Amino acid sequence: MASDPNRTQHSTGTPRILIIDDDAIAAGSLADYLAEENYEPTTAFSGSEALQLLARNDAAGTPFAVALCDVAMPTMNGHEVLRRVNKEHPSTAVLMLTGYGTIESAVEAVRLGAVDYLTKPVVDSELKLALERGLRQHTLLSENRQLKKRLDDRFGLDAIVGTDHRMLKIYELIESVAPSKTTVLMTGESGVGKSLIANAIHQRSPRRNKAFIQLSCGSIPETLLESELFGHVKGAFTGAHVDKIGRFLAADGGTIFLDEINSASAGMQLKLLRVLQERRFEPVGSSQTTEVDVRVVLATNKPLEDLVARGEFRQDLYYRINVVTVELPPLRERISDIPSLAEHFLKKHSGNLGRTFVGFSADAMDVLRRYTYPGNVRELENIVERAAVLAKSPTIGIMDLPEQVVGGKPRPALALVGSADEEAGWSPMPLEEALREPERKILLRALKANGWNRQKTAEVLQINRTTLYKKMKLLGIEGADDERLAG
Repeated sequence: MASDPNRTQHSTGTPRILIIDDDAIAAGSLADYLAEENYEPTTAFSGSEALQLLARNDAAGTPFAVALCDVAMPTMNGHEVLRRVNKEHPSTAVLMLTGYGTIESAVEAVRLGAVDYLTKPVVDSELKLALERGLRQHTLLSENRQLKKRLDDRFGLDAIVGTDHRMLKIYELIESVAPSKTTVLMTGESGVGKSLIANAIHQRSPRRNKAFIQLSCGSIPETLLESELFGHVKGAFTGAHVDKIGRFLAADGGTIFLDEINSASAGMQLKLLRVLQERRFEPVGSSQTTEVDVRVVLATNKPLEDLVARGEFRQDLYYRINVVTVELPPLRERISDIPSLAEHFLKKHSGNLGRTFVGFSADAMDVLRRYTYPGNVRELENIVERAAVLAKSPTIGIMDLPEQVVGGKPRPALALVGSADEEAGWSPMPLEEALREPERKILLRALKANGWNRQKTAEVLQINRTTLYKKMKLLGIEGADDERLAG
């Protein structure tokens, strides 16, 4: 099947491939092969013609997935075309072809962002593998662009990444609460991204052109926290040589974000209660009352209800700040977000390092999916940054990941059960019956780990709630405490 070089085919779902080669015979032969392999080939006989076709298809919303580009071409060589494509059409993956391959040329192509570098005549099996890599990169880049556009359109921030259904609900909550002055309390483990959410609330609010001030209450000694928040006057205490403006006054007209509010002392909690109620305070050492117009967002990494029950957190302050609550799930419960977050961080740090990466190998991504992330999103970013610094190739592989990640324990809910003693006592039985007890153990472990909440358990096991209920009934787990299982 011959390809018409003057037309791009538009069949839905078939990958569009652009062949860039000044040799019409070679380009035509390659187009015929790709058509037989169910691709949609289009040929361009110069770099300038290729760039015109790329621009036209991008504008029409039908971008080329992959470009196969010859290196040796007159006027504009393949490396220049590669540079232009990566800059102007970043979702199109580029494979370089040459009849005069050299190590220097290959290194330069990879440095400029080529997915692969093939020598003519191209071996069919090598071309197929290279096209598969190119298509994976195109899909990933396209998804990232769409996700970024959605987030930019809705929040004005490209730092928030996540398509987990709970994160999508959080984004909707941000949009609803941001225009108001309502106090927001965020809960969740350390490292889940509370500061990003606080910033998103500020950026989506009418206060976006004013200051966004944040302070971690747990990082400031108790004796200095009051001064940090409310300021002080000269001579208020030893070392107070000049007047100091506190964080609340610095945030006047804008937003103040107080992290780790659970670490505030009883005295500080009382002062915060007054500020939240009256929006006024006195700097340390002053009798002059200062009024502020400030939006307050708070966060805690410990359950405040438990602290209130133990008398470690004021009940009246808890009720005052618990107006709108945003509960951020840990990364281990957002497995579907790990690939997009990892790619986001890789792009971020590769830019800082001045390097270009294709992405992660399938094995490396599988390892990242299985790790439990005690440090949450912050830990994932550190892992990716380390990999970007140490990687020797454009693809992040298992060897680039830390030992504790590669050799870490798998997720408890997905861990295999069984022991040497059990294997020693094994006797032949039907497979369905043999799998019943291990499956029962897995379900019980997962239910206990999630406080017998069936919805959370189903999400961790990556099955729907109905399936979980049926399995519980089949395996005799429905006889457990009905009140606990009601979640």
